[in-house]
Amino acid sequence: MIHPHIADALKNPDLVQLSEGMVLVRFESMKIYSALAAVRHLLDRGTIRPGQTLVDSSSGIYAHALALACHRYGMRCHIVASTTVDATVRTQLEILGATVEQVGPSADLKLDQELRVRRIRQILAEHPDVHWMRQYHDDVHYLGYREVADLVAAEFPGRPLTVVGGVGSGASTGGLVEHLRRRDPAVRLVGLQPFGSVTFGSEDHHDPEAIIAGIGSSIVFDNVRHHLYDAIHWLDFTRAMSGAVALLREHAVFAGLSTGAAYLAASWEARRFPDRLHLVIGADTGHRYVERVFARHGEALDPAALEPVEIASLSDLSMPWSVMAWNRAPQPARRREREEPAS
Repeated sequence: MIHPHIADALKNPDLVQLSEGMVLVRFESMKIYSALAAVRHLLDRGTIRPGQTLVDSSSGIYAHALALACHRYGMRCHIVASTTVDATVRTQLEILGATVEQVGPSADLKLDQELRVRRIRQILAEHPDVHWMRQYHDDVHYLGYREVADLVAAEFPGRPLTVVGGVGSGASTGGLVEHLRRRDPAVRLVGLQPFGSVTFGSEDHHDPEAIIAGIGSSIVFDNVRHHLYDAIHWLDFTRAMSGAVALLREHAVFAGLSTGAAYLAASWEARRFPDRLHLVIGADTGHRYVERVFARHGEALDPAALEPVEIASLSDLSMPWSVMAWNRAPQPARRREREEPAS
C-alpha cells in the first residue's frame, strides 16, 4: 500500500506473538491515531480551519503525533513541552514546522505539568485564535482508536480478549476498549499507573525515580473514564524498567517504559487467566529511554521473581507493585482540578 503521508504509515501497529496467551500490539507512536482523527474531525466540523495554530502540552509522544497531523493537514503547531522532551524529539518537531517552548527543570512531575498548563493559558489569553487540542480533556481523541479496534477484532475473532496498557490521558486504552466492547462487552481492560498519579488514587505514594509520565498524572484528566477499567496495576520505576529490559532481552522488542510495565503486568495476568488472550499495548519505541532506562539494564530484576501485592482497597496500596480489581467502578471522589480555563 502507498500512503499519502508518512503519518498514515507510522500509525499502523505490528502484532507480535510473545507467548500463547500474549500478543504485543507494537506502535511506533500510538497517539498518531488520536491526533490524525482529532484534527480531521475538527476540520470537517468547522471547529478549526486550515492554517490555524493548534497548541497542546506534551511529554513527547503526543507532541510528535500532533506535529505530524498538522503537517498532514496544513495546520500550524505549537508545543508546550515537558522538561522530559529530549533533543531528538525537539529537533524533529522543529523541522516538521512546529514551534516548541520547553518548561524549565522541575522538582517533580506535578510542577512540570502545572507550569505547562499555566503557559498554555497565557498563550490563549494572548492569542485567542489559537485552538487548544486538550488531549487530556476533549473526547475527540477517542475517535482514532476505532480503527485500531477494527484491526484487533478482525485479527482475533471470537477470542476472549484482555487489553493491558498505560492509562495516561485515558484516550488510548479507553478508546480502544470502548470500541472493542461494542462487539464484545466482555473485553477486559487492565490499566497501568505509576505511584504518585492522582488518576487512580496513588498520589500519596512517592517513587523518586518515576518518569512514566505517559501512564499517570499529577492533575485530573477528564478523558479518563474510570468505569472502563476492570483492574489497575501500580508499578514503580524498577518494575517497569525490568519489564522493558526483559521484553528486549527475551523478544528483541525495543519499546518504551510503559510497554515494559504492560509486559510485566500482562505476564502476571496471563498466568491468572490462561483462557484469555492478553494484548500488550506498546505505545512507543524505546529510543527516548536509552539513557534513563536501558543503559541501566544491569539493575533490572528477574521478572519471573516479581509478584504484585493484591489489594482490596486503595488504603492498602503499597509500593513497589500493587494490583486491585477495579470492576468498572466510577472515579473515586476527590477535589477536581481541571486544565482548561473556565468557559
